[in-house]
Amino acid sequence: MTIAVAISGGTDSMFALLSLKEQGHNVIALHAHFLPRSEEREQALAAMCEQLDVPFHAVDLHDEFERCVVLPFLDEYAKARTPNPCALCNARMKFGALWREAEKLGATHIATGHYAVLHEHPAYGRILSRGQDATKDQSYFLSLVSPAALARAVFPLGTWTKEAVKANLAQRGLIPPYPSESQEICFVPDDDYRAFLRSRPVALHGKGPMVTTDGERVGTHEGLWQYTEGQRKGLGIAWKAPLYVVGKNARTNTLVVGEKETLASAGCAVTDLNLLVPYEKWPSELLVRIRYRQQPLPATVTMQTGPESVRTMTVHFDTPRTPPAAGQICCVYDTEQNVLAGGIIDRAL
Repeated sequence: MTIAVAISGGTDSMFALLSLKEQGHNVIALHAHFLPRSEEREQALAAMCEQLDVPFHAVDLHDEFERCVVLPFLDEYAKARTPNPCALCNARMKFGALWREAEKLGATHIATGHYAVLHEHPAYGRILSRGQDATKDQSYFLSLVSPAALARAVFPLGTWTKEAVKANLAQRGLIPPYPSESQEICFVPDDDYRAFLRSRPVALHGKGPMVTTDGERVGTHEGLWQYTEGQRKGLGIAWKAPLYVVGKNARTNTLVVGEKETLASAGCAVTDLNLLVPYEKWPSELLVRIRYRQQPLPATVTMQTGPESVRTMTVHFDTPRTPPAAGQICCVYDTEQNVLAGGIIDRAL
């Protein structure tokens, strides 16, 4: 068993590499340049691996990253949707393109510094579950990774907390070359997605009408791509009560807003399903998460099979919730925090 450990130079990947090595596994360190190649970063990572006595390899995947993650990100915003590039990156790059490179090096498994758990379940088999550190759990972002890819994945940090990882490295006197937390979207400078989108050749919606749920025009929006369902701040209009973004109509370039009581959504339609557990094995009690910083809440899920056996699902919340954002991830859990499926939200109901 040879494990390729994906390293970035941060605390999590350094600890993942070190812990697997100390457990006696044959490990190799593998860094992917998803952005244009940085010789400085590569040299720093090579020095770290030399200190840990682990073979180091680097691969340049920035062209593939642009095609598989960045361009879809731009396309979604052009459609007035709110994409989740990190989930796409996990499925297509870290457990897709990077695994392909790891396999060339003789690896049988690939490990990352994600806070998630993989374990054997008596009914499901090998299954993905939420990480022990509730504040860092990344099962939501991993829900689009295929069962075949998860079968060769290793998550050494699943039962650790972030603070315990940092403390462990500090006790050893080990300092990662890039210890600061990574920014929200790695390819967006300074986390300013608006500036990033303006810098790229993408056809974005321009100004248009801002109307209430009753159809009354209350202002002009600055482009649908700059708003997300549930948003309150930044609307730039005065009203008798706080207004929130209720929905977006890309066809008419209209932003729909309303007072808090109009926010309630009954559910959502979900496409691009990734079933981690066959639907017939799902329990009757389900929990659904439609945003990363949100606890999974009870819901009823109905599966549909369309042309060419393409599956979609309809989610009905037990209690109405803030409108889901089209383009974001819908993750389905059982009550034991096992991930049953992930998909992309198509529209709110």
